[in-house]
Order: sequence, then structure tokens, then C-alpha cells
Amino acid sequence: MSDLLEGLVIASYGRHYQVEYGDVQYECVTRGRQSDVACGDRVKFKLSSPDQGVIEAVTPRTSLLHRSVAHRSKLIAANVDLAVIVVAPVPSYYDLLVNRCLIAAEAAGIGAIICLNKSDLDDLADSAYRQLSAYIALGCPVVRVSAHHDVSALLPYLHGKISAFVGQSGMGKSSLINALIPSAGSITGGISSALDSGKHTTTSAKMYKLDATSRLIDSPGMQAFGLNHVKADELDQLFIEFRPYIGRCRFSNCKHTHEPGCAVLAAHQAGKISDTRLAAYQDILKGLTGK
Repeated sequence: MSDLLEGLVIASYGRHYQVEYGDVQYECVTRGRQSDVACGDRVKFKLSSPDQGVIEAVTPRTSLLHRSVAHRSKLIAANVDLAVIVVAPVPSYYDLLVNRCLIAAEAAGIGAIICLNKSDLDDLADSAYRQLSAYIALGCPVVRVSAHHDVSALLPYLHGKISAFVGQSGMGKSSLINALIPSAGSITGGISSALDSGKHTTTSAKMYKLDATSRLIDSPGMQAFGLNHVKADELDQLFIEFRPYIGRCRFSNCKHTHEPGCAVLAAHQAGKISDTRLAAYQDILKGLTGK
């Protein structure tokens, strides 16, 4: 249809969206109860007034980062190149949540780094960094920064990419966005003032321009990361250090939990797979299978 415009979703809150078209932003809604639009989506929309529109279609995505529980999915961001998993020494971060974020990124074909914020907390930060050694061993970059002092170490990873900042509440995601883009106006511990419209702001995500080729997405803090969209029999492939051993187990349907002759468990016993990662795999698998 000739009257359709194509724009970029730069904010999502409930079934309300802010769509960028050129230098103009429009407040848009979807038709009916449709809500399968994410921050980062490119959409086709029709104007309903000078500053409002209706989203008619979502263009094909290159990636989709989302979390899910039974029969319900929460879209985090679309067309993302990099997931920045933010952790901090205080409050304590959940290893299982970090692993779930990494698996979600792997399942979506998205790169991932871990950002250790609040690195100015010296001994606490050093201890947190040591606890991240299992991820460093996997080749996952762990970048130490302080939102209130220096975030420059993050910049080389963000350049030329659309990056989604994810993690549990209290880690300082919004503070990092503010430090990287002082004009962002993101409210620390809250939601961007640009979205302060009273419409489902607790579930909002907001995109910011870092530079001409780079954008950042600030997503809401979370305490859990459901992975119901991952198939149980494909989960082991998403743990990259498991891959050399998959297919070498005694039983072809091995679940790597307790089976005799399991090559993955043998690799764990030999120190090739960390306690943290094996525990995460078994916990996620139990959630997917109910066993």
C-alpha cells in the first residue's frame, strides 16, 4: 500500500510503540490485541493523525532476543547484534540468570559479552571478576567498567552494532546507558523519561543512538529468564563447551544428567566443563522437561 511508511521501533511499552521515521518519532499502536512487536523492529505503519500511527506489519528480522514461560513470550529486542549481560558485585548477581541470558543469545544467533559494572568497588569487584572465570574460559569477553567513573572499555564492543543491555534489576544498566550517552535521559533504576506516559512503563525498552553506526537498547531489569522456546533435545548444543562431546555418549538419547558412559559428564569430571555451567544446563533442562 502506497500510504505505508517504514520506520524503526525505538521504544516499546505494552502495546504502545515509538517509531522513528527519518527525524520524526510517532506514537504507534498495533491493530487489535497484537503485541508481537519489539524494540529494534523495522515496521510498516500508517499515519492516523499528524503524530500517531498504526503498525500494519513487521519486516523480517535478523534476530530476536526474547524470554518465555509456558504459553507466554516476552520480546526483549529485535535485530540485535550483541547482548550485553550486565552484572555487578552488589547486589549479588545470579549465575543461573547469566547462563540463561547466554543461552538465549546463543539460540538467537546473537553475540554476547558480560559487563561487570561497579568495578570501582575494588575487592568486591575483584571477587566478582574471579567468579566469572568460567565464562572467560569459554571465550566470552568480561569487560570491567564503572558507570560513575569510566565506561570506555565497552566502546570497542559496541561500535557498529545494535546492542541490547540485559540483566537482573540493580546491576546498573540504565546508569551505563547514561554514562555512554549523557543525553539519553534514561532514569537510573527506572524507565526513560521519554516513555513516562503511564502506559505499561515497567515493561518498556528504549533504543538510543551511540553514534552514526551504533545503537543501544535499555531493557527492563529481570529476576528470571524463561527459556521455554528452547527445545530440550537441542539445549546441549547451545552450551558451546559441550559440543565436542555430543554424540560420543554411550546412549544416543543421553541427557547428560546421570547416564553411564556420558561423554559430557566425563568431560566435567576431567575439568573441561565447569560446575557452574553443568549445573545451569541441568537446571534449565529440568525446567524444559519437568524431570
